[in-house]
Amino acid sequence: MGSLGAMLKHPEDVYPLLKLRLAAKNAEKQIPPQPHWAFCFTMLHKVSRSFALVIQQLGPDLRNAVCIFYLVLRALDTVEDDTSIPSDVKVPILEGFHRHIYDPNWHFSCGTKDYKVLMDRFRDLSIAFLELGRGYQEAIEDITKRMGAGMAKFILKEVETVEEYDEYCHYVAGLVGLGLSKLFHASELEDLAPDSLSNSMGLFLQKTNIIRDYLEDINEIPKSRMFWPREIWSKYADKLEDLKYEENSVKAVQCLNDMVTNALLHVEDCLTYLSALRDPAIFRFCAIPQIMAIGTLALCYNNVEVFRGVVKMRRGLTAKVIDRTNSMSDVYGAFFDFSCMLKSKIERSDPNATKTLSRIETIQRVCRESGLLNRRRSYVVESRPIYYSVIIWLIILLAIIIAFVSRR
Repeated sequence: MGSLGAMLKHPEDVYPLLKLRLAAKNAEKQIPPQPHWAFCFTMLHKVSRSFALVIQQLGPDLRNAVCIFYLVLRALDTVEDDTSIPSDVKVPILEGFHRHIYDPNWHFSCGTKDYKVLMDRFRDLSIAFLELGRGYQEAIEDITKRMGAGMAKFILKEVETVEEYDEYCHYVAGLVGLGLSKLFHASELEDLAPDSLSNSMGLFLQKTNIIRDYLEDINEIPKSRMFWPREIWSKYADKLEDLKYEENSVKAVQCLNDMVTNALLHVEDCLTYLSALRDPAIFRFCAIPQIMAIGTLALCYNNVEVFRGVVKMRRGLTAKVIDRTNSMSDVYGAFFDFSCMLKSKIERSDPNATKTLSRIETIQRVCRESGLLNRRRSYVVESRPIYYSVIIWLIILLAIIIAFVSRR
C-alpha cells in the first residue's frame, strides 16, 4: 500500500519505475550460464538490486571484475558485522581474508539470510575470482588485504575522534573507491584517479549509510555497533544510544545535523572525480550512488525519523535517478536540487546552521559554475494540486485502454 500511495501522489514516477523493472529483467537475462557465475550475479541481485543493475551495464570483463570485487567485500563485511563471532576468532579471519579468496576449499559460516548463503557458497565466489585477469585479481587482493587489516583494527576499539571516523570510513569504503579506480584503470577505459578523490567517493557513501542506519546499528543484537564518532555525539548526549529516546529528540536531531554537515565535506571531491570519467557506463555506475547519497542526506537532515526507523528515498525517485543520470549536467542538477532541499530545512537555531549553510552554498556554487545547470530536469517537484495527479492517471489509463483496444 505504501508503494501504491507513493505512485498516486507522484504519478510522474510510473514511467521511470516501469523502465527500471524492464531493465532489471534484461539484466537477469545477461547472467552468465556457468554455475559459479550464475550464483555470483544472482547473489549480487539479492544483496544490492540497484547496484547490480548499474554493474551489469559495464562491459563484460569489467562487469565480472566489479561483481566479484563487490561480493568479496560483502563477504568480508559479513564477517565484520557478525557480532556473535568472538574477537579472537574474527580478527585473524579479517586479516587473512585476502588469502582465502584464492582458496576454493576455504569455508566459514556466519551472517544471516542472503549473506549466510554467500558465505556458505564462498567456493563459487573463489572459483569466479580465479577466472579474472591477473590485473583485476591483484587489485582485488590488495584492497581486501588493506580493508581486512583496517576492520580488524577497529574491532578492538570504538570510533572516538572525527579523525578516527575518517580512518574507519577509509578502511571500509574509501578503499572501495581506490579499488574501483584500479579496476577501471586495469580495464584501460579510464586514467587512474588520484587516491584522495577515490577515497572521498567512498567516504561520502559510507558516511551517508552510517547516518541513515543509526537505529539498526544501535539495536544490533547481541551487541550494538557504534560508528558515530564520540567527538561529535558527546556534545549532545552522555551515551550514543540515548539519542534514540523520544525525550532526547531535540539533541538527537542537532547531532544528526552535525553528522550530515561532516559528510558534505566530501561532495566537491566527488564532483571532481565524476567530471574526469570518460566511459559512459563507468560514469553511470559511479554517479548514480553519489546522487542517491546526496538525496538521502537531504531526507535525513533535521529529520527525527532517523531515530525511529529507516529514512530512504522512495522507489520512484530512485528510478528517476537511475533513468536520468547520463551526463555531468544531470549530476550537477541533482546535487543542486537536493542541496536546495537540504538548505530549506536548515533552522537558525541549529548549533551548526552556519557551517551547514556554508557547505551547501559551496556545493551550489560549484554546480552553478559548471555552466550545465540549465540542461537538466529538476528532481525537486513543487507541490501540485490534487487534480494534477488525477489528470496524469487519467492519461495513463487512457493510454492503457487504447493499447488494449488496438490489439483486438
